[in-house]
Amino acid sequence: METTSSITAGHAVLETVIGFMGIAWSEKGLIRLCLPEKSRESVERRLMRHSGVAANTEQPQWVVELIASIKAYASGEDVDFSGVPVDLEGVDDFRLAIYDAARKLHYGETTTYGELAKRAGQPGLPRETGAALGANPVPLVIPCHRILAAGGKIGGFSAPGGSATKEKMLAMEGVRVGPPPPAQVSFGF
Repeated sequence: METTSSITAGHAVLETVIGFMGIAWSEKGLIRLCLPEKSRESVERRLMRHSGVAANTEQPQWVVELIASIKAYASGEDVDFSGVPVDLEGVDDFRLAIYDAARKLHYGETTTYGELAKRAGQPGLPRETGAALGANPVPLVIPCHRILAAGGKIGGFSAPGGSATKEKMLAMEGVRVGPPPPAQVSFGF
């Protein structure tokens, strides 16, 4: 049995206006973020399934600030998560490039999988970009919900609730996805 007594890690489950969310962190930064679910227990189970997530709940100052920011985001505030330290140890260079490019998207800003691949220096790899985002361990901080399929379609989303959750998150940011509303009915003059 391996011990990592020198590594301080922890996790927290927080209640927000959109449901229970969870985070886990290492000494280096955020390692997991669970998007909203209906129960504290289901978030706790999802967090504890991942290696490296410890029962320690002592929170460094940046974690306290992140929790406040997540709650503010869930309440509809424009929050910038780009300064949150993230620990992506073990993630390959392709995914790191995709995640870095995604982190540059601002609140309410979207792009397509193909365009994100280009921005990451990986042109022509939209499917692989989608797969990388599907494996994103820290959604919201790496805002994979802001990446759309070609033609502005919603695309997939691996979080609980699937693409409906993605659409709700985008709507919270003022982004409408899908067909335009029907044209105004003519008054005949």
